[in-house]
Amino acid sequence: MISYEFPINERIRTLLRLEDIYDRTTTLAAREHPLDHHIALVGLFEIMEVASRADLKSDLLQELERQRQSLSALRHNPHISEEALERVLSDIEETHGQLLQMTGKVGQYLRENEWLMAIKQRLAIPGGACEFDLPSYHYWRQQAPERRKADLERWLGPLMPIRHGIQIVLRLLRDSAKVSHFTARQGSFQQMSGGKTIQMLRVTLPSDLPVVPELSANRYAINVRFIQPSTSGDRTKVVEADIEFALSYCNL
Repeated sequence: MISYEFPINERIRTLLRLEDIYDRTTTLAAREHPLDHHIALVGLFEIMEVASRADLKSDLLQELERQRQSLSALRHNPHISEEALERVLSDIEETHGQLLQMTGKVGQYLRENEWLMAIKQRLAIPGGACEFDLPSYHYWRQQAPERRKADLERWLGPLMPIRHGIQIVLRLLRDSAKVSHFTARQGSFQQMSGGKTIQMLRVTLPSDLPVVPELSANRYAINVRFIQPSTSGDRTKVVEADIEFALSYCNL
């Protein structure tokens, strides 16, 4: 099966974007090739930009506190695993404390590093980080992998509480999913929302089915249509066959 997640509001959209960037950046930072570390550095700058656009830290703190209070009320519930509940609450409290310790604008310590900001500025130009543009950066990329990995870990480390907060919020959001099964007649499906608040929708299909969902939603209606994926640049076509799929409603 393959799932497609569709955030309904800008807040969840930002969290999903950052989740993707963090996953890519940390994966590449753990490797050894200079090109991997180059792309990891690009990801570091992306995290800095996206995380500082809105009051992300404050939003995460508020959401973690709200979830802590909500989950704490489930203690001694016979239908809830006490061990699993305490583990989640412990993660929330630890991450909440780490976020509180972050002071100032997210990534400000990176902005104060003139060497990194010179690289960031050149990266805005296609091919702008060539060795003749940034000799010192070329020198860094020729250093031992352990040296580069240590630098990347030092630059990424202070931003990791943000990632931990995002992981907790998105895990709770995904775990809240209420799954329903539908059939899209001739590739199209519509359902009235009835004014319900939904933060994220997930469409799940068999991975061998050559269709891709397109979704739009508001407080009144959910619309899904399935199109044939194309990499040739041809105009996309709506599938005319009936498509069975699972639709998950996620809401904190």
